[in-house]
Amino acid sequence: MEKKIIVLGATGMIGRAVMHEALRRGHQVTAAVREPGKITETHEHLKVVEADILRPDSIAAAAQGHDVLVSAYGPRFGAEEELLEVARTLIEGVRRAKVERLIVVGGAGSLKTENGERLMETQEFPEEIRPLALAHADAFDIYQGSDVSWTYFSPASIIEPGRRTGNFRIGTDWLVTDETGQSRISVEDYAAALVDEIEEEQFVNARFTVGY
Repeated sequence: MEKKIIVLGATGMIGRAVMHEALRRGHQVTAAVREPGKITETHEHLKVVEADILRPDSIAAAAQGHDVLVSAYGPRFGAEEELLEVARTLIEGVRRAKVERLIVVGGAGSLKTENGERLMETQEFPEEIRPLALAHADAFDIYQGSDVSWTYFSPASIIEPGRRTGNFRIGTDWLVTDETGQSRISVEDYAAALVDEIEEEQFVNARFTVGY
């Protein structure tokens, strides 16, 4: 069934992939960005609007009339705490606009590993991105405590451009790894799994993850 989807952060790597995947499947997509000129694609089902992710009234105005809001926002390096402000803004904006669902592109750091540790607490986890992982975990807590219909989608440990295979495995709170212990996903397959969730509604008010 066709959905009206608004994507925040549509100029980023993941947001753009989600936009393309949703359009490919025949959904109506609105790309909400700070600088509309950065979206150069044209499509009969694509609309581009300006929105400020730090202002609930801006989010509510842009999201009005949509079925699902997807946030693919990622903070600048050093501005990780902005994730918490954005979480509160998104919840308020979705509530005001009466959008049915909020789906958040989250972090992998709070996923549990084989030995029960959170990924960001393992020795191998890069120290320089620990503040981002902690901020993502705190934002996840905010979504969990909200009164809107949310879904938090954690990627694999490594997410990078690749190809769309359509062949991946879904998990919930545990990191999905392959037979060699690697946790990876392509941006294209991550986007496919996200749009699957929009269509199938398997993880409402829950977190899920993906990997090969």
